[in-house]
Amino acid sequence: MKLESPKIPSELPERKFHDIFYEDYPELDKCQISDTDFENEALHRVNLSAMVIRNCRFNGTDFTSISLTDVQFENCDFSNANLSKSSIHRTSFNNCKFTGTDLTDSRFGNVLFEESILNLSAFGSSKLEKVLFQHASMESADFYECILKKVEFGRCNLNSVNFERSPLKTVDISSSTFESLILSLEDLKGCKVSTQQAIQFAALLGLKIVD
Repeated sequence: MKLESPKIPSELPERKFHDIFYEDYPELDKCQISDTDFENEALHRVNLSAMVIRNCRFNGTDFTSISLTDVQFENCDFSNANLSKSSIHRTSFNNCKFTGTDLTDSRFGNVLFEESILNLSAFGSSKLEKVLFQHASMESADFYECILKKVEFGRCNLNSVNFERSPLKTVDISSSTFESLILSLEDLKGCKVSTQQAIQFAALLGLKIVD
């Protein structure tokens, strides 16, 4: 799947994330931020755009209603952070951690999660369009009542993921692995699966396959 990449200037001045407290509005743009700890803070309606953020820790921080556009995150930790009601577009997360992160009631468009950990993350009631999860661990992640459009899970661990009341039409899980998923047969219609996965789903439905 082809995603629109973040549009970021080639030359970016270095800044510190805490500079956001000195702005008229909670926003930062056209800069790069590295090696910052911004844990257990509370900052709502943050606006970040056209920037690169590397090696930063946002564990436990409340970023409710954050807006991210054209941002590239590398080696960042959002574990147990609150990113609910967020708007995330043309943004990439490489080698990032979202264990137990609240991403509910959010909007995602042209977003890449690559080589990242999203175990126990919550996406409930969100809309995801053109989103790629690549080589991600997503055990027990929750996608309850989501709108999923052109979403692909490439070589991910999807064990015990909840897709209940989230139609999987146009969603591709064919290269990913799982022992069990939480979903209904109705949700599964139009989902792209592998032959092995089709056999797994048949077994989960109680069918006995005879060669």
